[in-house]
Amino acid sequence: MSEVSIFTRIMDGEIPSDKIYEDEDCICIRDIAPKAPVHLLLIPRKPIPRLVDASAEDQALLGRLMLKAGDIAREQGIGDAFRLIVNNGAEAGQTVFHLHLHILGGKTYTEQGLGF
Repeated sequence: MSEVSIFTRIMDGEIPSDKIYEDEDCICIRDIAPKAPVHLLLIPRKPIPRLVDASAEDQALLGRLMLKAGDIAREQGIGDAFRLIVNNGAEAGQTVFHLHLHILGGKTYTEQGLGF
């Protein structure tokens, strides 16, 4: 059996968090080590380790996460300019192996040469 992730422990109430949204499919919390003025983590309740581990049955959940990210960005005042980041695997910077979307905003990335 695989180890329970910190995100599952947060959703189970074992670890406190700065929660800003939750429903039956996902939870959104503030990142404890923010990389932008607004840095949120949108986490599905289903424990999918990495994006590549998602299956066709997860398609609706993945779409819901994308739409919810936009809703949350608007509610947090960054709806006109934000980034979504999904790290897939340790080599890509993933440190918690429970799929999650980073929602970052509140600064201009193009002025810092970070545009892609």
